Amino acid sequence: MDRLSFLLQQFSLGASVIYSGPLRGIREFGTSGRQGHLHLLVRGPARLIDDQGQATDLHQPSVIFVPRPAPHQWVAQRPGSAEVVCATVNLGGEGSPMGESLPAFLALPLQRLPGTDALMGVLLQEAFDSRCGRQAALDRLCELLLIRLFRFALDQGLSRGGTLAGLADPRLAKALLALHEDPARAWTLEQLADQAGMSRARFAARFHDVVGQTPVDYLAGWRVGCGQRRLREGRALKLVAGEVGYGSASAFTRAFARKVGCAPTEWLRRQSAEAPAE
Repeated sequence: MDRLSFLLQQFSLGASVIYSGPLRGIREFGTSGRQGHLHLLVRGPARLIDDQGQATDLHQPSVIFVPRPAPHQWVAQRPGSAEVVCATVNLGGEGSPMGESLPAFLALPLQRLPGTDALMGVLLQEAFDSRCGRQAALDRLCELLLIRLFRFALDQGLSRGGTLAGLADPRLAKALLALHEDPARAWTLEQLADQAGMSRARFAARFHDVVGQTPVDYLAGWRVGCGQRRLREGRALKLVAGEVGYGSASAFTRAFARKVGCAPTEWLRRQSAEAPAE
């Protein structure tokens, strides 16, 4: 399986369009909630102000990705002069590595994303027509746009540290793919280095420089992240422990607490308490 597909299988993306239409005055986003945002500037000019107060003036059709929760604003520079499509995004929940190392605000002219002309045509038709199934179609199209963005980020090496940065490195990617596909294996540093075709010392140094942590720490974090996903699905703690590479529920609990700051049962309780009411 390729380097991106496995992540998408493990940590599924979700998008929900919350506004499409002309931009008038100021629209605020990210002031509450735990989601990122995806914006499409269909027609400009418009100004984006990030959580640090830095303003970016955009004039051509662009996509703006805010992978992590952060307050930001759209400002219309002239009334009715800009049109936008805005969506909230979920990158797989807590424990997902999908957006951890991307820039806090990524703004790209659409012309830099290869092969998006047809996708944009369909997306804009759905956004500005009132047809049945519009919301579902828009959400799926935005998810496809997200995949194109992650593909672009990998190809262009936009990540600084974390999983995506490792997957953008041809040698480290081989070791990460093997680790991702079989987290329960009792991986040693030598085995991971063999996957990358490197000596143990060179692999350890390169991994730390690119990913930002040691292979051992990364493996523990990946196992806990996979465990979080399985726990959310309702799987028993003892089963999850074995599936992600721990010999007992108590061993998994200790590793979980070191990474997350609380036991799995307490984490699940908090997740249930914070889940939005249907």
